[in-house]
Amino acid sequence: MSQSPAFVLNVLETPEDPEGSQEPSPYDESEVHDSFHQLIQEQSRWVAEEGLELQQRQPETGALGASGSDHETMLGPEGAPVYSMATLRILASMPSRTIGRSRGAIISQYYSRTVKLRRRAGRPQLRDMGRSARPSLRLYDLELDSAVLEEEEKRGLLVKELQGLTAAQRDHMLRGMPLSLAEKRCLREESRPPRGKHRAQRHRGLLSCCDQLRDSCVLASHNLGLALLSGLQALMPWHYALKRIGGRFGSSVLSYFLFLKTLLAFNTLLLLPLLAFIVGVQAAFPPAPTGPVPAFTGLELLTGGGYLTHSVMYYGYYSNATLNQPCASPLDGSQCTPEAGSLPYSMPLAYLFTLGAAFFITCITLVYSMSRSFGESYRVGSTSGVHAITVFCSWDYKVTQRWATRLQHDNIRTQLKELLAEWQSRQHRRSACGQLRRVAVLGLVWLLCLGTTLGCTLAVYTFSELMIKSPVSAEREAVLLLLPLVVCLLNLGGPYLFRILAALERHDSPVLEVYVAICRNLILKMVTLGILCYHWLGRRVGTLKDQCWENFVGQELYRLMVMDFIFTLLDTLLGELVWRLFSEKQLKRKGKPEFDIAGNVLELIYGQTLTWLGVLFSPLLPAMQIIKLLLLFYIKKASLMANCQAPRRPWKASHMSTVFISLLCFPSFLGAAVFLCYAVWQVKPSSTCGPFRTLDTMYEAGKVWVRRLEKAGPRVSWLPWIHRYLVEDTFPIYLVSALLLAVIYLNIQVVKGQRKVICLLKEQISNEGEDKIFLINKLQRVYERKEKSRAGRTEEAVTPPALLTDGWDAQ
Repeated sequence: MSQSPAFVLNVLETPEDPEGSQEPSPYDESEVHDSFHQLIQEQSRWVAEEGLELQQRQPETGALGASGSDHETMLGPEGAPVYSMATLRILASMPSRTIGRSRGAIISQYYSRTVKLRRRAGRPQLRDMGRSARPSLRLYDLELDSAVLEEEEKRGLLVKELQGLTAAQRDHMLRGMPLSLAEKRCLREESRPPRGKHRAQRHRGLLSCCDQLRDSCVLASHNLGLALLSGLQALMPWHYALKRIGGRFGSSVLSYFLFLKTLLAFNTLLLLPLLAFIVGVQAAFPPAPTGPVPAFTGLELLTGGGYLTHSVMYYGYYSNATLNQPCASPLDGSQCTPEAGSLPYSMPLAYLFTLGAAFFITCITLVYSMSRSFGESYRVGSTSGVHAITVFCSWDYKVTQRWATRLQHDNIRTQLKELLAEWQSRQHRRSACGQLRRVAVLGLVWLLCLGTTLGCTLAVYTFSELMIKSPVSAEREAVLLLLPLVVCLLNLGGPYLFRILAALERHDSPVLEVYVAICRNLILKMVTLGILCYHWLGRRVGTLKDQCWENFVGQELYRLMVMDFIFTLLDTLLGELVWRLFSEKQLKRKGKPEFDIAGNVLELIYGQTLTWLGVLFSPLLPAMQIIKLLLLFYIKKASLMANCQAPRRPWKASHMSTVFISLLCFPSFLGAAVFLCYAVWQVKPSSTCGPFRTLDTMYEAGKVWVRRLEKAGPRVSWLPWIHRYLVEDTFPIYLVSALLLAVIYLNIQVVKGQRKVICLLKEQISNEGEDKIFLINKLQRVYERKEKSRAGRTEEAVTPPALLTDGWDAQ
């Protein structure tokens, strides 16, 4: 493969060099296109013939004389090496110097590519052409200091070669050129064949109707694909809004809204199978009402009771009958028995399996999102030196509108602020006394925060026990809002107290400050939810024996979700809007409050945990969560734009999304899965409502289904075998767990190996850079010695013989 043709300038063209004045012959292409190593060997051979020796630079032992400076590279005013013109020309012709810097170099490079394409298409090669028809190698020169006339000549050659290509090859070549869109449009217009030629071809019959129809179909399909792509981009939710938030407030605040968008996708994925196989089927085959349905009063939107209790909102509404055959509700509450040999749509089985499948899909999606987030945030071999990449490679040159350029400008500026703030935080170091004082303050603050969490937990437990001792009648359902009200007040006041205590710590890194706040708020909310789970399954199940306790738990979770949304709105109104007005009017401060990332993120995780806990008792709870997230996005976005300011200490939230997904997976989803598994396997369902009213546990619905399958015939005998040996038997579970751990271990080892390889490659790249510097210095010394030898021979040739004789006589 040939190198850059600019190696034609490897020798200085001086008047004394007759070889340099000749134009290189086309038959010397193999000599001209030698590698950099061969060029150095050639120059070294010339110097050896003249009696000069290449020596390594020796360490300086004293003052440098005139003779000692012959073997060293000259230094510029700022200490940078100054090379000769020949060396600079060779450096300029290197591929790393030409690509992306010179438009003429790009045009010449793609001209050579088009020549190769045309040769592959069957054009005669260069050596098969006559010498007069072969272009000079100087037309391929890649000098960076070329004139406008030379660049236009290269451009003309490129246009001629593009005209010889097919339309598909021409478009593909133009699309890959690193030029501006205006340059590409001009090249496309110039490379199109003349219209007269097309008309002549049409008149001659070369362009048939089939070709026209084919071209029209291809063009229509291309336009349709572009339209679909633009439509898909428009369907992406909040695309412009997220860009605006990231450009104005940085990646730290943007991570909250991205996490909210992720939660919206999870809830949509959870809701779809529930609507298809449980809610929609039961709504199509409604059960017979067991009593009078109360009228809708509006209070049900807060309490979740009343009219909503007799709807598909809660567990108690769903029947235990088969829905694909007529079956009257038995008076004794027993389960309907289908005809022998049939496989009806069993509502208990559909309820259990749909929830299990939905949770399994959510688990897989959550683990995949977490692994993908880890791969994007903690890339193997990633470094923090991305300042140059951000400065030189962040701008999108396809942006033409003014608002888009302004948005991108703000985004790049915010990224640079974050990178510089992160770099400055690493330079700060504390003394030993300062570190001891800091450890003491951290220990004291953590003790106070844990004491606050313990007090909130005791308050929730005491109030829940009080609610059990004082039962509430159906006419006083508003009293049931007291427990959610107390829980939400503690969840709102605790983070504010933690924020006041965090002011004593004075963390140097804003990232560490956010992580500590998230950890404290997470402990408070998870402990509170643990107490509530014990209250529901440990205490309420025993006190509500003759009632539908599943409906009560679903209503409690509904009330907690509604109260949490109301308190979030109050926090946004009082904590951001009112505080901004108070600081501007009374305190005469111009600064606005900062957006509390830790508190808002924990509110999202808390609300999602409530959704996962209540999906068994209220299948439509994910729909409520979707509505809540949609409202939260627009409310938080409006409040952020109007009442908040960018962080005073900018910081790069490169790992925040990974941390949020991890917290959502392990404390939240795992805790909800344990809670639901305990409810399915251990707790006895209510005997008066729900699809599992006649069973000891919800899990027995699967066993009943297996017994029916065994009686159905040999066609489905493999299904009971799968249930017996893969579900009930624990050995496959242990085997799958062992395989999963082995895969994780292998992935960890692969990542470690990749890091080692990357370190070795980085070291090799560094060594190659030093080798290039050494070779450049060698080449510079070769040219300097050659110039001095030529200058000496010139002086000897110019000096008259008489002067030389007089000099010898004087001696």
